[in-house]
Amino acid sequence: FKVITDLFRDHSLNGWAKAGWLVLVILLPYLGVLIYLIVRGRSMHERDEKLAKDSEAAFRNYVREAAAGQGGSGGSDHVNDLAKLAELKDKGALSPEEYERAKAKLLA
Repeated sequence: FKVITDLFRDHSLNGWAKAGWLVLVILLPYLGVLIYLIVRGRSMHERDEKLAKDSEAAFRNYVREAAAGQGGSGGSDHVNDLAKLAELKDKGALSPEEYERAKAKLLA
């Protein structure tokens, strides 16, 4: 599953290349995964690391924006903030635990 996830997260491959890798991994699972790891294994870690850094930066940026806007916030601001939180959670930028903590802090 990790190989398939990495395959679809990689923006440097075009659709045909992704389809080719996917067919190889599905039709010949052990050999396909082994070949994928040999050819693209090093860049898998780099993509995972970049995704983690981007997610962390997005979360920190959101927390900064939410904290800066605490001054005179009305009810609609909370609705917008909750919508942003839900969007970040849906994109995978926030774990369910982080989402619940941020939501509790926002509603407190």
